[in-house]
Amino acid sequence: MEKKSSQLISTKYIFVTGGVASSLGKGIISASLAKLLQARGYSVTIQKLDPYINIDPGTLNPYEHGECFVTNDGAETDLDLGHYERFLNIPTSQANNVTTGRIYQTVIDRERRGDFLGATVQVIPHITDEIKRRIKLLGQTNKYEFVITEIGGTVGDIESLPYIEAVRQMRWEMGTDCLVVHLTLVPYLAAAGELKTKPTQHSVKTLLEQGVQPDIIVCRTEKHLSEGMRNKIALFCNVNPTAVIESIDADSIYEVPLLMLDEKLDVEVLEKVKMPKDRLPDLQRWEEFLERLKNPTGEITIGLIGKYVELKDAYKSINEAIVHAGAANRCKVKVRSIHSESVTDENIDILHGLDGLLVAPGFGHRGIEGKITAIKYARENNVPFLGICLGMQCAVIEFGRNVLHLKGAHSTEMNPDTPHPVIDLMEDQKEVSNKGGTMRLGSYPCKVQKGTKVFDAYQLENVEERHRHRFEFNNKYLAKYTDAGLLPVGMNIKNNLVEIVELKGHPWFVGIQFHPEYKSTVAEPHPLFVDFIKAARVYSEAMLSVIES
Repeated sequence: MEKKSSQLISTKYIFVTGGVASSLGKGIISASLAKLLQARGYSVTIQKLDPYINIDPGTLNPYEHGECFVTNDGAETDLDLGHYERFLNIPTSQANNVTTGRIYQTVIDRERRGDFLGATVQVIPHITDEIKRRIKLLGQTNKYEFVITEIGGTVGDIESLPYIEAVRQMRWEMGTDCLVVHLTLVPYLAAAGELKTKPTQHSVKTLLEQGVQPDIIVCRTEKHLSEGMRNKIALFCNVNPTAVIESIDADSIYEVPLLMLDEKLDVEVLEKVKMPKDRLPDLQRWEEFLERLKNPTGEITIGLIGKYVELKDAYKSINEAIVHAGAANRCKVKVRSIHSESVTDENIDILHGLDGLLVAPGFGHRGIEGKITAIKYARENNVPFLGICLGMQCAVIEFGRNVLHLKGAHSTEMNPDTPHPVIDLMEDQKEVSNKGGTMRLGSYPCKVQKGTKVFDAYQLENVEERHRHRFEFNNKYLAKYTDAGLLPVGMNIKNNLVEIVELKGHPWFVGIQFHPEYKSTVAEPHPLFVDFIKAARVYSEAMLSVIES
């Protein structure tokens, strides 16, 4: 909803906290509430406050924290920002993710400069003041009527205490311009055959001990709440029964906004912050997406080759981009996760029956040879292939070794002494030793060559895509690759860097240096994923015809 810059917007702040257990879905509830408010015509953004002391998730192991989501402005952020963008179709930024490490770093830097004039620096007021300043930054842009702030972790965690204290202060200072939604678990005990509200009561009691009374309680549950149970929770937790919201398990995260609509979560929020609720939510496009998702006309299987496949969240954006593309093609996509270390020439049959291969991004040498073996299989057997970031680099290495016969071709990331560094650092990167925040990060332009499959997908010559990598295609080998048929069909013209390669004569073989999954949303599925799934479906139907004949 566009606002004139001269019109001063009164921003409402909504905080989403969690209790009882982590991973209950605060990010999905935050994104769903934002979607409902957006569907009513309000301008909304969401931010995440993370209690860990890292400066950003950029150096965190995916096994620890899932994927690292990258914004247009190059911020390495929490994966929940991906949910925010996928639901709202609005880019996030550095301001949308704040960590305790960044908060403390800012306060300590100010103390070293003498900004506090010799005062003793303390959690209250200095740390909490910085937290409040960060929370209000987005509201002060005069773009948003609602700023929804998700607080990571669970109430009672030592790490979260300064954030909860900042919420307490803002509620006191801002009155009805501020609201707290608390997400809790109502577990079902199979032995007793009933739901239990005691964990929710204890969670709210913990929040009350820290001076914060939740306005709305969202109960994550696998069974429906009875009216009596809602009344019990309301009585013990000091809220109206209408403010007890059921969040039952759903088959898809994309069903949650409609479940929250049925529960009138948005109505409850608007009433409490005294905002008009006369505009009914327009969710037509969302419902059309769900209709396509639930009623496919075909089914394919995509092999996801990666080294973090044990943890689904490590490739969260890729999996969701596949869901978006599947719905766009009215095709059910089964993703078979295959650990790259398990792929060898001897057991190549584990790739049989796949309709497409996606080689995932990553860092480090572990599993590289398996990725290269899988790519060789896709190239030689005309299986649709999409290589993302390191996946693209592995495609370059595979082609160099097996087509150009460059013995020992590799990336200098894996083998600094390779005789053929087909993937290498740019000259100005070679002296960098600090790993944190040194990569090519954020949005960069790419010019797409006309007459290619990639151009057919984009239908655009100039695109902007998000990056997160250090190593690049070595242009010293560009002529050899081009002559042999692995074509540089997407270039960063300013820096003369290869962004996209496409194999001539193959039904669909594309390697991309950037991360298209970061930009795929429900409203705008990424065109490369859409075309990849389309090619995989064509391949599947062709294979089925061969079998039947």
